[in-house]
Amino acid sequence: MDSDDLGLFGPGSVTWKVHDEPILIVAGLRSLYLQALHPRAMAGVAQNSDYRTDAWGRLVRTATFVGTTVYGTTAEAEAAGARLRRLHARLRATDPRTGEEFRIDDPDLLCWVHVAEVESFLDTARRAGLPLTDDEVDRYYTEQRRSAALVGLDPATVPGTAAEVDDYYRAVRPGLRMTREAAETALFLTAPPLPWKLSLPARLGLTLGPPRWAYLGIAGTALGLLPAWARRMYGGLGLPTTALTADLSVRALRLALTAVPRRYLEGPLTQAAKQRAERHAAARQAATSPAGQDGRQGVAALLAD
Repeated sequence: MDSDDLGLFGPGSVTWKVHDEPILIVAGLRSLYLQALHPRAMAGVAQNSDYRTDAWGRLVRTATFVGTTVYGTTAEAEAAGARLRRLHARLRATDPRTGEEFRIDDPDLLCWVHVAEVESFLDTARRAGLPLTDDEVDRYYTEQRRSAALVGLDPATVPGTAAEVDDYYRAVRPGLRMTREAAETALFLTAPPLPWKLSLPARLGLTLGPPRWAYLGIAGTALGLLPAWARRMYGGLGLPTTALTADLSVRALRLALTAVPRRYLEGPLTQAAKQRAERHAAARQAATSPAGQDGRQGVAALLAD
């Protein structure tokens, strides 16, 4: 049944293990800081996106796409990928340095966004305390090639292990730099307009209410979790102590999130996927139990008669 389809990954995957972590909200922000360092990727966003006027709407849409690829049925994931490919195919941008027009669905750009995203998810989860073996790390990257295929990439060209991700970063780093668009985006990410209800204290003259302080703490942690070379591009020193502070912060945040009931942290996509997985497991157990086998044998005997 389609309703019980386990999607691209399923409960036995490393992908489900990683994305079951609420701490990935920090990973998403880390990924955006990292992606901004790619001049063409940043130009593409700046010239085609309404992120400044609809920052939270865009964040929700991005989170929904990731959630659909991870937890949706196979049909839902493929439909979400097809919609994104159609959107990207229509978009163009101009390189601010050379004046050259380029496609948003250029494979090099898509690969950069993909790797920055999945590496951020994995790195943040591990540093927050999720236990993963080296084999599981490689399996996660290999599994995520399925997500890369949805956005239009050839999976064979996408880094599929930790070593390949390291090699990819070494190859792409010479082309990364801090541009005006990157700096403006980083500033925006660090202090975006809060949703109306959360920004009410500011409307009353209280410019740094609890929601703003909380968000600033998350943004600071996300920046601290960047690779040392990326922190240096943002003007930091890339010191080990910065990474250690970020590690302690993200571990503390993960610990705090464990006190929050899961029903408040899991969205409808995640809950529906887990319900499908439970039905699937129950059906398999029933099919392999002695009672289930006896029932099938009885049906076979009746058919034979």
